[in-house]
Amino acid sequence: MAYTADILDSLVPITQFNRGQASRIFDRLHTENRLIVLKNNQPAAIILSPSEFQRLSKIEENYTLLLEATRRLKEDSSSTYSREDVMSELGISEADLAAAGDVVME
Repeated sequence: MAYTADILDSLVPITQFNRGQASRIFDRLHTENRLIVLKNNQPAAIILSPSEFQRLSKIEENYTLLLEATRRLKEDSSSTYSREDVMSELGISEADLAAAGDVVME
């Protein structure tokens, strides 16, 4: 039920924009992730905070990568290589890996 209350709190009638209250509405995005703009009592648009947009974009990107990885695995599983085979082909030893340290991925 708390979710329903959150949605109700995030509703913004479009008339508030028409009355020059846009600045106050956008200020709400500092504390709320999204606002639902109503036109004729129906949802017409959703305004996202930058952090929420970034979070959702990251989820979409990860999902797209997951779908691509799954497709590739189904498409041609015979062309996979073991870690040992790749390291041998590239001339990398376990000692080389240990000396390289941790890698930070963003």
